[in-house]
This record gives sequence, structure tokens and C-alpha cells, in this order.
Amino acid sequence: MSAETTRRASTSLALRLDDLQAADAMLLAAGAYWPLDGFMGERDYRGVLRDLRLDGGQIFPLPIVLPVPDDFAARPGDALTLHTPDGGELLMEVQERFRRQRQWEAFAVYRTGDAGHPGVERLLREEEQCLAGPIHVVSYGKTAFPEPWTPEETRRLIAERGWRKIVAFQTRNPLHRAHEHLLRLALERVDGLLLHPLVGPTKHDDVPAPVRMACYRLTLTAFFPPERVLLGVLPAAMRYAGPREALFHALVRRNYGATHFVVGRDAAGVGDLYHPDESRELVERYAEELGIAPIGFAPVGYCPRCDGFVSSRTCPHRQQWIELSGTALRAMLKRGEDPPKELVRPEIAAVLRRHFRSDG
Repeated sequence: MSAETTRRASTSLALRLDDLQAADAMLLAAGAYWPLDGFMGERDYRGVLRDLRLDGGQIFPLPIVLPVPDDFAARPGDALTLHTPDGGELLMEVQERFRRQRQWEAFAVYRTGDAGHPGVERLLREEEQCLAGPIHVVSYGKTAFPEPWTPEETRRLIAERGWRKIVAFQTRNPLHRAHEHLLRLALERVDGLLLHPLVGPTKHDDVPAPVRMACYRLTLTAFFPPERVLLGVLPAAMRYAGPREALFHALVRRNYGATHFVVGRDAAGVGDLYHPDESRELVERYAEELGIAPIGFAPVGYCPRCDGFVSSRTCPHRQQWIELSGTALRAMLKRGEDPPKELVRPEIAAVLRRHFRSDG
């Protein structure tokens, strides 16, 4: 950051960001959302809602905007200091003020205006007035986890390992054994795995990030070759925007150095708004232009007859598969019960059980 930018930071207007805004601002400054280098202006915003593209033509599927109250004083040409909840400080060069169109945004991004959707509920609480402009880092705040979180550090670690083909795996849930099966299949195709959990704001009933991170570390340490896996974190918020968000996750992982991206069924979905295959199909449609190759798998489960994890392409006993929904798993853990060891490793179940017991 230049001396002039530092000087302006000391005399600028100030805005305290909430968790989601702070996550976006820090990741914009770090280059995780490239080609964006700041919060969107109106032309980019409209292009993203209409065509999944910025005004310059680049693919970008989600609006990344900074809503502020109507009476907030910042105007184009001002410097605005942004304070994050964890002590970070950034400087925004305000270039534009505009009003977002929340109903259009809700249906374009989430396909619903129902406030029962977590993304829509937040959108309808936010202000319509938005500020746009590039972001500069003054200081990063405290990080919650020791794992790498910036694209620069992650790409450096990948280069040090000599990996040329890297598959990234997005998750906001603890890993179960079906996930392990898919990750091993993906590792057969590439040099290394970037396990890249999203650790920013999520739904209130999602397993908290510190608990999930303990599970990820345990799984990778005990059951994967250390020279072929890298655990990082993406401190972004979850928006639950289905196919658009899956495409966004692929774009971000490309910026972190991944060449391949695992796209799960109903990735980033909530409820039954999106067809389970839509996310994979959308990423496949833009994969070449985006510069990252999607990896998809047929539905996987544990078959007692085959005595192992199988897919709908390899097993004729679909009705015999042992499966457990996330809701049922949480209920079991809250009761202190052990989930089937075929689905959740006992070591992981113990970590989760302790969390649910302490959570009441």
C-alpha cells in the first residue's frame, strides 16, 4: 500500500463491517475474488444478475456489494476506512453510490423471494444503498485458524510441493466416509488435494467451524498421505445460492491455485430449490472459460452386500445402502448415540458428539 493510501486511511470516514461484509472485504483485498479488486458498482452488479458476467465480460456469478444506510456520508472520491470485527483495517476508495434491486437480486441469485431462505432473509435485512470501489489492506485482523487463508500463501505452498494438478474440495460440513471415498477417487487423477473448507458465517444449525476444523485435521492426519494433501481455509460466508454459488466456489478455488474442483450433488443448495445436478452442469458449462476442470461423481453410499462404498454406476443394491441424513445424524449425536461406523469414523463421531453435548 502506498504512503498516500496510508495517509488517507488516517483521515478518512470509517465504517464498521459485520461478519459477512468483513469476509468479503478481506478476500477482495487478498485477491481471492479476482478479477474483482473491490465491491461492485452498478454496471457490474446488473451484469452479474442478468448474465453471470461483470461489465467487462468476465464470468462472475454472485453480487459482491457493500450496503450502507442512506444517510451514510461517504461519496465518490472519498476514502473510507473499513474496520472488521477481528481487528482488521482496510481502505476503500469510494468510486460510486448506487441502489441495489433486492427483489431482482433475490430471484436472480436464489430463485425465490421467500425470507425462509437464509440468503434471502439476509438480503431483505440489508440496506439498498451500496458503495463501490477498490479495497487496500492496512492491516489484517486476527485469524481464527493457523491454516493458510490467502491465495498467495496457498499457491506458494502448492508450488513448494511441486504439484501441477490440484483438486480443491469445498465443504461446510464435517467429512464422513463417503467424502473420504470421493477424495481418494479424485486424488487418483491429480498430484495433490486442497481441502478447502468454508469457515466464514454459515447457518445457525451448521456445525461450527472450529469443530469442523478439528475433524478435518484428524481425518487428513490419520487417513491420507501428508505429502499429497493441504488443508487451507476460505473465510468466506456461505450464501446458499446453489448453482451460482458452486460456480463462484470454483472461480475462487482457481484463484487459490486449483486446476480441478469437486462439484457435489446439490452443491451450495438449501431445501429443494435446485436440481441436484444443476451445480455440476453450470460449472461444466463455464469450465473452459473459467480455467478449472470440474470433477463430479455419481451418488455414493455404503453397501453392506458389496461391503464397501459404491456408486449408482457400480452397485445393483441401491435399496440396501446404509445412509443417514444430516438431520438424523445431528439428532443421534445430540442424544449421545454413535452413528454407523460405516458412515462416520468413530474418531470423528467422538469430536462431534462432544460438541453436541456441550451445545445442549
